[in-house]
Amino acid sequence: MKIINKSIYFLLFFALLMSEAFSQNLLKYVNPNIGTAHSRWFFYTPAAVPYGMAKLAPSTNGSYGNAQGWEAVGYDTRHNSIEGFVHFHEWQVGGLSFMPTAGTIKTVPGILEKPGSGYRSAFDRKNEIAEPGYYSVMLDDFNIKAELTATKRVGLHRYTFPKNESSRVILSVGGIQGESGPVTDASVEMVDDTHFKGSVITYPKYVKKYDEGGRVAMYFFGTLSKKPNSVSAIEKEIAVPNQTSSKGIGAGLFLNYNTNQNEKVEIKVGLSYTSIANAKLNLNTEASLLDFDAAKLLAQHQWRTELGKLSVQGKSNSDKTKFYTGLYHALLGRGVASDVNGHFPRHDGSIGQLPKDAQGKFSYNFMNTDAIWGGFWNITQLWSLSYPSHYNDFVHTQLEIYKERGWFGDGIANSNFVSGVGTNFVGLAISGAYQAGIRDYDVNLAYKAVLGNELNYEKRLVGSGKMDTKAFVSKGFVPYMDADITDSTGSHFSGSHTLEYSYSAFAAAQFAKKLGKQADYDKLIKLSNGWKLIFDKQLKLVRPKNAQGQFIDKFDPLEAWRGFQEGNATQYTFYVPQNPKALIEEIGNKTFNDRLNNIFETSQKNAFGGGKTIDAFAGIQALYNHGNQPNLHISWLFNYSAAPWLTQKWTRAICDEFYGTESIHGYGYGQDEDQGQLGSWYVMASIGLFDVKGLTDAKPTIQIGSPVFDHIEVSLGNGKHLVIQTKKNSKSNVYVQSAIWNGKALNNTWLYRDELMKGGTLILSMGDKPNKNWGIKVPPPSNQ
Repeated sequence: MKIINKSIYFLLFFALLMSEAFSQNLLKYVNPNIGTAHSRWFFYTPAAVPYGMAKLAPSTNGSYGNAQGWEAVGYDTRHNSIEGFVHFHEWQVGGLSFMPTAGTIKTVPGILEKPGSGYRSAFDRKNEIAEPGYYSVMLDDFNIKAELTATKRVGLHRYTFPKNESSRVILSVGGIQGESGPVTDASVEMVDDTHFKGSVITYPKYVKKYDEGGRVAMYFFGTLSKKPNSVSAIEKEIAVPNQTSSKGIGAGLFLNYNTNQNEKVEIKVGLSYTSIANAKLNLNTEASLLDFDAAKLLAQHQWRTELGKLSVQGKSNSDKTKFYTGLYHALLGRGVASDVNGHFPRHDGSIGQLPKDAQGKFSYNFMNTDAIWGGFWNITQLWSLSYPSHYNDFVHTQLEIYKERGWFGDGIANSNFVSGVGTNFVGLAISGAYQAGIRDYDVNLAYKAVLGNELNYEKRLVGSGKMDTKAFVSKGFVPYMDADITDSTGSHFSGSHTLEYSYSAFAAAQFAKKLGKQADYDKLIKLSNGWKLIFDKQLKLVRPKNAQGQFIDKFDPLEAWRGFQEGNATQYTFYVPQNPKALIEEIGNKTFNDRLNNIFETSQKNAFGGGKTIDAFAGIQALYNHGNQPNLHISWLFNYSAAPWLTQKWTRAICDEFYGTESIHGYGYGQDEDQGQLGSWYVMASIGLFDVKGLTDAKPTIQIGSPVFDHIEVSLGNGKHLVIQTKKNSKSNVYVQSAIWNGKALNNTWLYRDELMKGGTLILSMGDKPNKNWGIKVPPPSNQ
């Protein structure tokens, strides 16, 4: 299994070493263990490359499953034993666990609280290393060192055993893993002495809810560096000696070895969502010439390259750790689901084929993705800045879904709809891609799909969300329903839906405007003002209305889940990103600033979320909750209300206090990172750039905040270069005193995005007191 020609290895090592000799080793600022208390299934996967299919990680409780489908499961810093190392980690996708053991055969992982109840092993975090592209740990119960790395579609293991006549590797195939849902079928078999193959098919909770009848299939083909002495099977938790295959729920194999002291066994596993043949092809294409060390070297080179597109310098290593760990999470989530030959899984069980460009290459990847709910205030802005190929992949994936199903799917697991929140912001995200100049797709098809997402409701699939579109289009708002349902007549989440649909209608309207679709524009721009129909002018709050157009009674502005999904009326009142000026006018400029500033002053006492309560929903009844998507643009609204110094103050405070560098205090306290969204927000805010409107304007702007760092260099996705410098920056000097853009004084708190993307230098002079005369005369354009 070594590289065929050792000279290749040395040439590779020398080339990579030279390419990185003069660059900062950014990996030292990435700490994957940040925020691993109460973290989601896809959050912790150190042994992976950016946007990889192979995402290997230790699991402390993945076999426990996930009753609600979305809860924290997999790896938790509060646990002290490991039950296996799992290969697939995506939203609603999980499977294929390996575990090296020794001694008495045990066929089940066991229980966290009962050492010795299964083959899980205790470990000490002092003996754990987690880096981008690499993971290692000492399994104390067996004295075995486990190491993991990966290519894009291949997982690699290296196990170092003690001297033992009963060493083994367990291939656990047929068990629940994280968000996978129940296993419906599984198989694993030895092909010959050193190769194995198999598959596992699962029925995740959110596939059952939003795309009943769908499935998530995972395939693998692996190779061993050493032939086992013997092979045993696991069938319904029973060990069957001298059997080289296993099928059905609970299927697995034991690979039995007689090992010498420090003997190593390496395993390479090709993965695929389409077939075993493609898993083998992925393995041979990406890793046939690689041993473990070479694969690790390449993986970490990829991480340095991608992380290096944004370079920050400052006085605080803690801030750099937050920054690069946030960027790491942004580049880790939403993995590729297509094979090296362009095959990808379709909902109907068939295999799709990606087209090739004029150069004979695949111009995009098909991907699995969590919902984009709120992603326009973080990850799509980061993508459009420096990683447009990932935004392009997202758009193409959704268009492939649309071509098969006739609708977008917000969250996608192997072409199955796994919405998660029952809404659908894909049309808005694609409109934003178009406005950001990402247009490498059939624009007419994209527009047709975006328009249908906003206006169509006949035969709408449940998994496409927005099942109350008919009510919104006909009434201009979504009527409130007491029952916790959403249908063509209204929704229990009518308030948040009205606001969300108004915003996405605006995005589609701007898309229509650019394409000269005047009639569509007129209809959509009218719908974009639907928020006004539920604005209570007396309370100066949004308030749900019933089907008769009357405000609901027994109204509590802080009550979550009644009229508002994952939030409350106080939070959602600021959800008018498409027209901040109109919202500010409705509330009154002074009242708006006073209220919002007071909200942040109060919220600061609770770390801008749910305090120290470890729970994803800890802050949904608070005045402000940075741990959830509906709030993420609010601190930037002061740029529109002639008080930009308050945006500077509060965005810096959120960066300093909500975000941490610990396993428990990472993204709040156990709050919801959603495949890189909160990490992306920190990246954008800490370099002082953001767009409240999520790139949806016909001519998008970028608003300016208060950069955390002294010097920032950004490799823009178009090949240009952006430099942001701060003078006299510090923890107390958070206020912009003056600005210079490309040698000329800048008196606005914003730039048109197309000007920013030409590259150049932005210099911000900072101070410890606000300059209340800077940036107030011309606010960012609000309504177009």
